[in-house]
Amino acid sequence: MGERLLTLVRHGQTVANAQNLLQGHINHPLDEVGLLQVSLLGGALQKIAPVSRVVASPLLRAQQTAQAISQGLSQHIEVETDPRWIELNYGDFDGQPVSSVSPEQWATWRTDEHFRPPQGETLAELSVRVHDAIEALLADSVSSHIVVVSHVSPIKAAVAWALGVGVEVSWRTALDRASMTTVRLDAKHPALKTFNVTL
Repeated sequence: MGERLLTLVRHGQTVANAQNLLQGHINHPLDEVGLLQVSLLGGALQKIAPVSRVVASPLLRAQQTAQAISQGLSQHIEVETDPRWIELNYGDFDGQPVSSVSPEQWATWRTDEHFRPPQGETLAELSVRVHDAIEALLADSVSSHIVVVSHVSPIKAAVAWALGVGVEVSWRTALDRASMTTVRLDAKHPALKTFNVTL
């Protein structure tokens, strides 16, 4: 059997992230730019390796991206939904301008994985659910190239898992919209193959 691959795709652009708003569980669709961004992803992902599964966060922007990927494959694959890949819950910060978070809050957030936005979720909690989702994928001994459509924070948590480092590394990585990040999926020796590839 060849190597098993996990490609993590960030959804395309929405009105909210185009306006530099924090976008957690707020459920916006892709905008016109986002729809264009994701239209070519299926073909690009097939070039990495034949796609065997497509899994997506339940949020609309991820579902639209996953459907575009499925439609762009040579053989249609039904999109699966896994809520563990949903974006970080920003709580009261959701939908607010990035500038609405105080410098003191940003400083704490960047250094403490247990920082909780008001009514929201910590990076440590997100990391646990993302690791659980990855363990479920590792249990799939058949699929050779699994595509997961998700969001900034879960993808960065998955990259931290692949690198064997803490989720706080998220703050030292940048992830573009409609980008592809590929990990060799191996429980003992996962490896980051590519990061933040855009078309």
